[in-house]
Amino acid sequence: MKILITGGAGYIGSQTIIEIIENTDWEVISIDNYSNSSENTYSRIKEITGKDIKYYDVDLRNLSETESVFNENPDIEGIIHFAAFKAVGESVDNPLMYYDNNINSLNNILKCQTKFNIPSLIFSSSCSVYGNVEELPVTENSKLSKSESPYAYTKQIGEVMVDDFIKVNQGLKAISLRYFNPVGSHISGLNGELSSTKPNNLVPFITQTAIGKLDCLTVFGNDYATKDGTCIRDYIHVSDIANAHVLALQYLLTKDVEKPHDIINLGTGVGVTVLEAINAFEKVSNKKLNYKIGNRREGDVAAIYANNEKAQKILKWSPKMNLDDMMLSAWKWEQKLSENNF
Repeated sequence: MKILITGGAGYIGSQTIIEIIENTDWEVISIDNYSNSSENTYSRIKEITGKDIKYYDVDLRNLSETESVFNENPDIEGIIHFAAFKAVGESVDNPLMYYDNNINSLNNILKCQTKFNIPSLIFSSSCSVYGNVEELPVTENSKLSKSESPYAYTKQIGEVMVDDFIKVNQGLKAISLRYFNPVGSHISGLNGELSSTKPNNLVPFITQTAIGKLDCLTVFGNDYATKDGTCIRDYIHVSDIANAHVLALQYLLTKDVEKPHDIINLGTGVGVTVLEAINAFEKVSNKKLNYKIGNRREGDVAAIYANNEKAQKILKWSPKMNLDDMMLSAWKWEQKLSENNF
């Protein structure tokens, strides 16, 4: 069985390719335009798995180039669509870039799904669709508040696009996975988050400060209504996220689903503050971080963490890695990057 991963050279996409190779007999192909990744990722995948995969340098906004991949691979049976810009702050500064990339790329993938009759789609959504919530933990039925960033809005729009598309294309199926805050690296320390720009997420900020790439870590605000004043997030190991994508696609391909398009949260169910995350890193790395308290960052919500009962029930999924595992694997990856002068 052949599976297409979009954004396969990216952080979660590459980890999902590894998960597929190590735990299924599926054949994987990848599409990426390396706008925020590197073709070198595929050599790291081979280092871990011993396998080469077929990959294409294609911008999904270009429909004819995207269709050419499907024409060359008429036996694709499932798509996992990761490819998207994902930095909250950047989306606030450059909203049109996010609307152009995230929405148009998904639109073309959906066109190809129906044109080439691909039965199953996994859409990578985000907990950012919830906005600032009134009740925690959030369930899939929690009300979606006004989005706090253009990035979050593209994910809200994306879910609606998938839902509307599936309604009028009988026989096609999809799951939108709302995952929370992916962190960490492959347990080997050989593959992790590699951004071509300044990091936008907390854990890379932490590890880059610890290794000396950054002089100081800024904690964006300590005046939120949380236990220590800093933002609360549901951090989840990237390997657990990857595993859930594989389980979700297996579910669509092998089960009679109740809903042609379903939405499922992926999170640990545990809220962790920024300061708690810093403390966990300091414990596993035996390094003291240089950090300061700064102003709030535009686009950030105060607190969010998941109710993951639906994922446990439908996908038979539960996270295996704890916060210490996340921080230790992220630190291994940062040290690997340093050894290779990245």
